[in-house]
Amino acid sequence: MTPLVLLSGWGCDARLWQPLTAHWPNGMTVTAPDWPGYGDRPGLTDPGNLALLAKAMRDDLPADAVWVGWSLGGLLAAAMLDHLPPPHALVLLGMGARFCHPQGVTSMQLATFRRAFARDPQATHAHFVRWQLQGEADARGAYRRLRELQGAGSRATPATLAAGLDQLAELDNSQRLASPPCRLWRIAGERDALLAPALREAADYRLGEAGHCPMLSQPAALAACLAAIRTGVTP
Repeated sequence: MTPLVLLSGWGCDARLWQPLTAHWPNGMTVTAPDWPGYGDRPGLTDPGNLALLAKAMRDDLPADAVWVGWSLGGLLAAAMLDHLPPPHALVLLGMGARFCHPQGVTSMQLATFRRAFARDPQATHAHFVRWQLQGEADARGAYRRLRELQGAGSRATPATLAAGLDQLAELDNSQRLASPPCRLWRIAGERDALLAPALREAADYRLGEAGHCPMLSQPAALAACLAAIRTGVTP
């Protein structure tokens, strides 16, 4: 059976994926490793070094799997294609070839956010959590669920979070994804306020009544979508 590997985004550890547990079909093999610097996993000496990141994640990202990267996790998973054997398929959830877009989150908005993070990381992280939930049909309910899963703050090292913001600003996978070495799928919430409208409309799967965090707002629909993708690429 082809396993799914679920990869979280900026400021969230692997507990984010727990709402999907009750919705997987029988026989599914699913892992959700933390990135270095998240949860109980030690950070890298150079958190922004993609070669070091690939070395640390090699055992967590096998070639016989489907990698599912959400938000920054999708940006990093695509970058790993230059450093690791490619998977059966790569799924980008709530992410394009790059993070910033003139009709989505602009470079100016992200630059403002990075300056705020340098001044007050904790308050800025809390603001980002609410920001990414603004497109959910029940944003308050999604926020409560996220707090239940993740707690009040981020279980990530400050250096890892700072490097993640740099990666959101600078990583561009356009060339990697123009001719990817594996099947590529894009999933977007129809109400994702962090994605440009054109990227939402171009997605292979669009999840109704979902924003940037469908694992919180539409876990059953997201699990069914990922299970269908996995079935479609199983050798």
